[in-house]
Amino acid sequence: MMRIVFLNSLEKRSRGEQLCTAQVWIGEEQGIWRIGWDEIPENGETGHLWYEGDSWSEMLHIYRYQLAVKLGDGYRPVIEGVFHENEDMRGSLTQKLICYSELKADEELYNQLCAWRRKRAAAERKAPYLIASNRLLKLVSTFIPKNKEELIQLPGVGEGKAGEYGDDLLAMTAEVHRDLDFPLDWVQQELDEEVFRSWIYRQKEARFKAEMEKFSLRRVLLSAIKDGLSLEQIKETSGLGRREAIEFLEQLEKEGYDTDKLLALELAEMPEAEQSAVWDAYREMGDAFLKPVLQRVYGSESGLPGNEELERRYEQLRMIRIRYRRSNQGRSQSA
Repeated sequence: MMRIVFLNSLEKRSRGEQLCTAQVWIGEEQGIWRIGWDEIPENGETGHLWYEGDSWSEMLHIYRYQLAVKLGDGYRPVIEGVFHENEDMRGSLTQKLICYSELKADEELYNQLCAWRRKRAAAERKAPYLIASNRLLKLVSTFIPKNKEELIQLPGVGEGKAGEYGDDLLAMTAEVHRDLDFPLDWVQQELDEEVFRSWIYRQKEARFKAEMEKFSLRRVLLSAIKDGLSLEQIKETSGLGRREAIEFLEQLEKEGYDTDKLLALELAEMPEAEQSAVWDAYREMGDAFLKPVLQRVYGSESGLPGNEELERRYEQLRMIRIRYRRSNQGRSQSA
């Protein structure tokens, strides 16, 4: 018989005063966890099983993500604390400015700002987000600052960014009419609380989705390592690139998981003398940067056969570094 260990009711107003109700529950039976969502809409009761399995961690990730989706859609818990954490829904002024800008941005100005960012990024050979984030461009296109004092009041704009890009941004906002005033404290009263709350839950939804996907990848990689799969097979199974898979291996090591079975498989064809030379280079030069170690062991990069071979060398350096760091950690713990 299933034992219900958590239950909460939720309500949603739709089309005026029409009320939809739902319940979210967590149950356990003989080590199997289940999450359910039972909804009573206008056209009858519906139920959905969000999860059924033996992993508490996986169940919790799915619970948080699915519930955030429902809360972002307008459902509100009868009893607060549905995420089992301290939830302060009042929000900061920064959060409310960002929320307001996503709702009220001048799309024409925003598109102009995006075009400017692309040109500036190409000219400076930088990634566009290093020039300005989408969020910052939304803020500029909503609040339309007319001078640097106003520009600096926007979240994400400091003296440095205002000095470097402020003239360009203000040249574009100078041509646009605005009806609002600075400072922007008025946004806290202007922004509807329910709209803001739904926005907060959508931020949680995005964060919990990323965490859930990361958890799923961790499970796939650990299972693949246990089954003795190669890095290429893991690439096909997980959808990750080889570099991404190795970065994930580094993260698994930091979290205390054993990745040596895969490391041994991937390094099996690398001569022991070559591995020792890499190890000695880490000991002499430190393990923060790969390029100096590569040059110490193999000479100039230009002498390598080609890009594919260069990438393979870097892969091997990263995998040996995982072992090297583990060894150093073991020595520091035993000291």
